[in-house]
Amino acid sequence: MRPRLLLRALPLALVLLSGCDYWYNDVPSPDDLMHLVPWFDAMITQPSIHPYQRADIPRTTVPGTVPITGGEADWFSEWSVGNTTTADKLVNPLAGQPASATGDSVYHTFCAVCHGNAGAADGPVGPRLAALPLITPRAMAWSDGYIYSIIRYGRGVMPRYGDKIPSHTRWDIVNYVRSLQAAARAASDSAAKAAGGSK
Repeated sequence: MRPRLLLRALPLALVLLSGCDYWYNDVPSPDDLMHLVPWFDAMITQPSIHPYQRADIPRTTVPGTVPITGGEADWFSEWSVGNTTTADKLVNPLAGQPASATGDSVYHTFCAVCHGNAGAADGPVGPRLAALPLITPRAMAWSDGYIYSIIRYGRGVMPRYGDKIPSHTRWDIVNYVRSLQAAARAASDSAAKAAGGSK
């Protein structure tokens, strides 16, 4: 009785298996349909949600759900040729405020490995890359916008961090760098007074 049942089931199995070829070869995949919806296809890799803050990326969102000012301006083209006009005109919204815990934390996460804990370019990687010290008179003369632009776009061997650090946090780092510079200046002044008093 079993052999007869198997013989009867064999044509049914063949029909079902031949249907698989039809289904996989002729019926469109639902994945192909996803390409018709521009915001759905591989959404995580879409430029519209890429972390770079660019004003030229089209956004198809409901009006009023995102800022309509276009985001942060882009001055990379002039920065990349050494023109610091736009960078130097940037106004630090946190100027005059003490360094924040955010600036301290983000500096030690991204910057200290090269620039060192105190900004002397003595971090574990800094000497190997010839990282610039941040506590020299030259670095102290940089505008806040210049430091901000270095963080955003990079310069020389320093990579860009604009894709990793949001704009408001970059200003926290600028303020933290200024606090390191102030501490270095105070230490230098007290050392000069001590040296002058010992003569």
